[in-house]
Amino acid sequence: MLSKFLRKPVDPSPCQHRRRFLGMGAGALACAAAARPALAKSGVLVPERSLSFHNLHTGESLKAVYWADGSYVPGSLAEINYLLRDFRNDEVKAIHPDLLDLLHAITNRLGTSKPIQLISGYRSPATNAMLHARSDGVAVHSLHMDGMASDIRIPGHDLRELHQVALSLRGGGVGYYPKSDFVHVDVGRVRRWNGV
Repeated sequence: MLSKFLRKPVDPSPCQHRRRFLGMGAGALACAAAARPALAKSGVLVPERSLSFHNLHTGESLKAVYWADGSYVPGSLAEINYLLRDFRNDEVKAIHPDLLDLLHAITNRLGTSKPIQLISGYRSPATNAMLHARSDGVAVHSLHMDGMASDIRIPGHDLRELHQVALSLRGGGVGYYPKSDFVHVDVGRVRRWNGV
């Protein structure tokens, strides 16, 4: 999905035969994800991608190189999955690599290495149902439940700037929540909305 950020497209043909056998399951996702190179702010391919997070609910912080030497780093992905867990019940789910790549592209575009402040990452079905019952602004089947969405802000950057950068990347859905002080980004279909 985020190959649109690349100046030089990646030939997906090595993965096509494997996809026929694996369908669109995790194996195909891993094959496709491993083929995507990292993109630096300048548009030059770089050997690794890293992200920094600070979870506002748990107080935990993490800086991790999650992609290096042409593939995703399993140990770092596991650490990110844990940090972005549902803090209400400690349930962990794999965060979609496209979401990590989108967050990386956002921080690159902003030119920052400051930690992404995480308001919400993965949400379990129970947590999502509880939040949906309290607010019409929470989707019945939120992409948070699929590990494909996060609600974020970045210190030193105005929320409007973060919102505009996220929109410009066209990586998926972007929700603007100025009163709640966060921007929602996901790797679903490209769309936009304003919340509270």
